[in-house]
Amino acid sequence: MDYYSDDIFDGRLDSSERGPLLVQTLPVAGDERPAPAGRQVLLPAALFVATCLSTYHVGGLAYAVPVMLILTTHELGHFFQALRYRVPASLPFFIPMPVPPVGTMGAVIGMQAHVGDRKALYDIGITGPLAGLVPAIICSIVGLQWSHVEIVNHGAAEHVKFISLGEPLLFKLLSHLTFGPLNEGQDVILHPLAFAGWVGIFITGLNLIPIGQLDGGHVLYALLLRRAHRIALFLIFAATFAMFVFQYWGWSLMLMLLFWTGPRHPPTADDGVPLGRGRIVLGWLTLAFVLIGFTPEPFNFGNP
Repeated sequence: MDYYSDDIFDGRLDSSERGPLLVQTLPVAGDERPAPAGRQVLLPAALFVATCLSTYHVGGLAYAVPVMLILTTHELGHFFQALRYRVPASLPFFIPMPVPPVGTMGAVIGMQAHVGDRKALYDIGITGPLAGLVPAIICSIVGLQWSHVEIVNHGAAEHVKFISLGEPLLFKLLSHLTFGPLNEGQDVILHPLAFAGWVGIFITGLNLIPIGQLDGGHVLYALLLRRAHRIALFLIFAATFAMFVFQYWGWSLMLMLLFWTGPRHPPTADDGVPLGRGRIVLGWLTLAFVLIGFTPEPFNFGNP
């Protein structure tokens, strides 16, 4: 999974504009300038093919196609909004990882920072998660219909390795609506399509955590401007405390990267542009998705 990126554009890396994320970009608003003509094509295309192969390797065609659709929809949501606001932007750079359980570290898009206004920051930041969430929910609903319930035989499976998934509240609700309450010893065996939907819901919840350069950080800054810094700082220290208390060591790299890039969001070129009531309401509702889309312990590797 992808935890950070540099602004990547026209073959250059600008280490002053880094940002952590999971399957998303560093959208930071736009202005009237057209994108440069030097946008890379071959490298993004090669990485896209490699990520298709890596996701196919870990989950087969029934997993690779929907999960790549979800990730691509998320990235294109950012990309097309960047085009709308004439923000110079690269094509998505997908990151393959041919090992279970996900098969990818996500994707990043390089954008020029500090050149656009508050509304552009909001629209580019929020569109990716909302766009990717649509196929994620559809895949979850349909995939759960193709999944089934089995009785977990602890004795027979004593030496069998397995991956148990944490359940975001939204996915748990969809599962309950599909199968009803499960009896003791029963578990849902997910179809690959349902697992792709689970991945999409989880990464959307993760990306919307309102810290720094995550999508949620962009949205929160657009809503609250500099008041967002206090909330982001509180959240990153609270997450660090929770990691030590509950021993969620898998988040250590993510937290280090968030500290490295900093919880503070840089100002836009014009923070005084009003968002309007509709954007404000949608922004808060979207940030609230973290409560139903994120789970602090997504994977548990062990023996049933």
